[in-house]
Amino acid sequence: MTVLDNRALNRAMLARQLLLERADLPVVDAVAHLCGLQAQEPQEPFVGLWSRLAGFDPAVLSELLTRRSVVRTHLMRRTVHLVTADDVLSWRTRHDAMLRQKVLGVYRDELKGVDLEELAADAEKLMSDGEPRTAAEIVRALADRWPGPGPRPLGELVVAALVPMAQAPPRGLWRAKGGVRNVALSSWLGRPVDPAAPDGADPVGQALVRRYLAAYGPAATADLRAWSGLAGLPGVVAAVRDELVRFRDERGRELLDLPDAPRPDPDTPAPVRFLPAFDNAILGYQDRGRIIDDAHRGLSVAGERVVLVDGRVAATWSVAEEVVTVEPLRPLSRADRAAVADQGRELGSFLSEGGSDRVRVAASPR
Repeated sequence: MTVLDNRALNRAMLARQLLLERADLPVVDAVAHLCGLQAQEPQEPFVGLWSRLAGFDPAVLSELLTRRSVVRTHLMRRTVHLVTADDVLSWRTRHDAMLRQKVLGVYRDELKGVDLEELAADAEKLMSDGEPRTAAEIVRALADRWPGPGPRPLGELVVAALVPMAQAPPRGLWRAKGGVRNVALSSWLGRPVDPAAPDGADPVGQALVRRYLAAYGPAATADLRAWSGLAGLPGVVAAVRDELVRFRDERGRELLDLPDAPRPDPDTPAPVRFLPAFDNAILGYQDRGRIIDDAHRGLSVAGERVVLVDGRVAATWSVAEEVVTVEPLRPLSRADRAAVADQGRELGSFLSEGGSDRVRVAASPR
């Protein structure tokens, strides 16, 4: 079985994640290809798409949100993702059990004895009018019947697990500020989420495997589970295994992939890319060695924005007073520093809508 080293996996990941070269794709198609973008920080998806798409216009993504072609919702790993309307309607039921288990795992004592189906029915009735509500407003409306759990557990259970919700704009619009107001997906999109397959089959799970590999692979089943948060995946992987090709990584893990998906030459040059907080390219794997050193792995869950140099995390970046500041994590060559500065200027201009292209690249660590 062919062994793919970290550099080969890195170039495959960059190609799948549209980071090897900026793609000429409609924004909605890019969101679909990426299986959504992590979006708990509302402005971060704009940077993620700017790094991936040629000529990305943030107004287009804002329009997709207001037109309800894409939505912000709790989905993979119970984190807020920006996904297409079609995908959330197709995928949400498959994530139901995981979403409930994630909330119950945090608030098991507070939610002990709560009839989840009865609470879900009350919450669905409340939200059936299509009015966006804050979590606090939802809790106040339900508290008379459900006083036991307390406001936070009750709110998180309803909003993140029991009732499929979207976060209504202006939350998530370009350069806009707005608190989270939740609206039932079925009301917001004008159609219900797809039900589970009646015969016990799992076509959605199988589709998720294929879609994940197209955007992230080659990958192990542990990577798929880390990305999705879903348990019970061996069955769906087994169901599609005959469609897939197999490799091994340097640790000896079996990797699965789509036969015709891109696996570029490991020596393919990789451009500098600025990634937003919690980017897919890092959080989409259990083994993140293809993109980030173990010493810096904690950055990926701490919300640090990172810079890729030669395809790997080499610096962090921040912006304040319209100045992009880059802090290298390792020594950078003169050419790499120049490329980082050039891309930082472009990012600064994008974030400020042409108002500033100032960038500061700090000294490399010794």
